Amino acid sequence: MAPQLTLSAQRAALEREWAQWVPAGGAAPGSSAVRTEVAQSWSRSLRTVDPGRDCAPESEPDDIGPRWARSPLRAPVTELREQLRGVADAGFVAAVTDASGTILWTDGGPVMRRRAEQVNFAPGGRWDEAHMGTNALSLALRTDRPHTVFSAEHLVAALHGWVCYCAPIRAADGTLLGVLDLSTTWQRSHPLAMATVRSLTTAIEAELRAAAPAPAGMRLTCLGGGTLLRDGLPIRLRPRQLEILTLLALDDNGYTHERLHYAVYGDRAVGASTLKSEMSYLRRATGGDITNRVYRFTTPLSCDAVDVLHALESGDLTTAVRRYHGPLLPDSDTPGIRAWRDHLTVAMRNAVLSSPDADHALTYGEAAPDDITIHEHALTLLPPRDPRRALATARLHSALRA
Repeated sequence: MAPQLTLSAQRAALEREWAQWVPAGGAAPGSSAVRTEVAQSWSRSLRTVDPGRDCAPESEPDDIGPRWARSPLRAPVTELREQLRGVADAGFVAAVTDASGTILWTDGGPVMRRRAEQVNFAPGGRWDEAHMGTNALSLALRTDRPHTVFSAEHLVAALHGWVCYCAPIRAADGTLLGVLDLSTTWQRSHPLAMATVRSLTTAIEAELRAAAPAPAGMRLTCLGGGTLLRDGLPIRLRPRQLEILTLLALDDNGYTHERLHYAVYGDRAVGASTLKSEMSYLRRATGGDITNRVYRFTTPLSCDAVDVLHALESGDLTTAVRRYHGPLLPDSDTPGIRAWRDHLTVAMRNAVLSSPDADHALTYGEAAPDDITIHEHALTLLPPRDPRRALATARLHSALRA
């Protein structure tokens, strides 16, 4: 009975905070019972949402069928329907939205579906923050990361009997397509439900990647390892050639022969013809897209390291940590690569350590397993009962032993 008592106490504390703060729409919650991200969402939501409303507003009813038929999520959700139905039949309602927060598909047992329909948690219901306030779907859409919203964390009082687990779904190119949500009554709250949502989302995204056409053009990956793809097919390159391509991708201004020679070989006595031979090979491999007098690409080369730098420059740390898969060409000892590797590592690490978001530390920590400070930072940010503490603790333990 202990877990049930704990849930009851948590719900009661949230109800007290909600009653003191939401109807008045004034001062911030007075205790730690309300998470900061929830309190901030309450504040935003109260501008457009009546917390006393009884259900979600309806989209154009005649439009939902055609929108679901056109949705790229329809095929993978249909493919995985038995898995989704198995989870839903265990006491949940499963839902899929589009990127606007409009529900396109639901499934579940008859009892839970009837309860869900009473609040329009059904196809056509609009569950974005501007229309239905604080909920797991709206937070996942707003922050581009998974969320759990329990009982009175929901802005709308009609949802206080629910707990919802939600994660965003992205296309193969990273485009946000919508979210997957599992919802049930608050008494059934369990940390494993979020793991289930993540697993199902991963399966949907895998189906999307498998169905995606091969990308056109060139794509260089150099974080955690090095590969060049041309029209989706790998091009065989030596490590030195991958180093040169990485340097050219990272510097739009290009390199003179002398500057590139030093960035690649440093002070070693290597003849000029060696670099010229490498450049001739790379021109053939890339279709002649590298200029002669100053080495640069005639069109920018798509590159994961460049994507991370652009995300950092725009302040989008969520995208940066998601796309950072490890140090720049970690096996390279080339002077120019070492300098860029240090630049990226310092930029990423400082941004993560300055962020109050535990997800940033957890995601970056996967690519930096030996970074003790990052794992300690994650543990500092995670609440005492957050199940992700186990992962951060295990990583810290491994890093301390390394």
